[in-house]
Amino acid sequence: MKILPGVGLLVVLAATAQGAEPKPFPGKANQWEGFVRHDFQVDGAKVIVVEPKAPKPGRPWAWRGEFFGAFPNADIELLNQGWHLVSMAVPNLFGAPKAVAHWEKFYDVLVNDHQLHPKPALIGLSRGALYCMAWAVAHPEQTLLVYLDNGVCDFKSWPGGKPKGLGQGDGSAPEWANLLRAYDFKDDREAIASTLNPVDRLAPLAKAKVPILLVYADSDPVVPHRENGERLYDRYLALGGPVERIIKPGLGHHPHGLTDPRPIVEFFNRTWQVARSTSTR
Repeated sequence: MKILPGVGLLVVLAATAQGAEPKPFPGKANQWEGFVRHDFQVDGAKVIVVEPKAPKPGRPWAWRGEFFGAFPNADIELLNQGWHLVSMAVPNLFGAPKAVAHWEKFYDVLVNDHQLHPKPALIGLSRGALYCMAWAVAHPEQTLLVYLDNGVCDFKSWPGGKPKGLGQGDGSAPEWANLLRAYDFKDDREAIASTLNPVDRLAPLAKAKVPILLVYADSDPVVPHRENGERLYDRYLALGGPVERIIKPGLGHHPHGLTDPRPIVEFFNRTWQVARSTSTR
C-alpha cells in the first residue's frame, strides 16, 4: 500500500495504536559489525536492513542514500543506541524521480509491514546526498532529519564541474552522461536549466522545519564545499531552516564522517527526542 503525504502517516499511526506486531524482516540473515543484517529485494532492487540489538521505543531508523558500509562509525553507534539502519541499491539514478519512486516502495514496506517510525533520518555521503534531498523535498512531513557528508547538493558542480565548465570540481563526463539518462534530460542545456537540484528546492524543507546537519571538508576537489554544502547552508539559513554544520579544515573528499562520531549521533538523538516529545503532547 502506498503512503500518500498526510494520509499514510495516519494509517501507520492507527495501525501502531492498535498494537499490531511488526513483521519479521525477510531474506537472508547475516552478521554486520555484530548486528543482524537482512538482505532482500523490494521493487526489483536490493535492500539491506540492519537490526539493533535493542530497538528504541518508537523504532527510529537511519536510511543510507548510497555506499552502505563506507565510513560506518556513526552508523554503528546509532545501531548501538537502538536505531535501525537501512539501504536501497538504485545506483546511477542520482536522486531522480525514478529513484524516489523506488524509495517510496521501500518506505511503504518498512513502515507498514515492519513498523519503523514514519519519519526516517537520512544519511547522504557524496552523491548519496542527491537521493536523500530528493526524498526529503518530496516528503518533508515524512523526514526526521537530513545528514549530508561532503554531499553533492548541486549536480552542476558534480558530476558537471570542470568537464562541463559548470564548477571548480573535478567532475565526471561519464557520470554526467549517466545523470542525463537518469533524469531524461534531452541535452546539457535542459540539465543546466533544471530546478531539481537540492540547492534550488529547499523551501519545502524549511517550511517543515526539517533539521539538516552538514559535515564537509574545505579542501574537497571532488565536491567543492562552496558549490555544495556551504551554498546549501547559506540558503537554508536564509529560509529560516534549522541547520548545523561541522567543517573539516584542510581535508579532501575522503575520509567521510568524523573520527569521533559523537557529534553526529548526538544530532540524531537530539532531533529524535524533540520529535518524540512533540508527538506525545
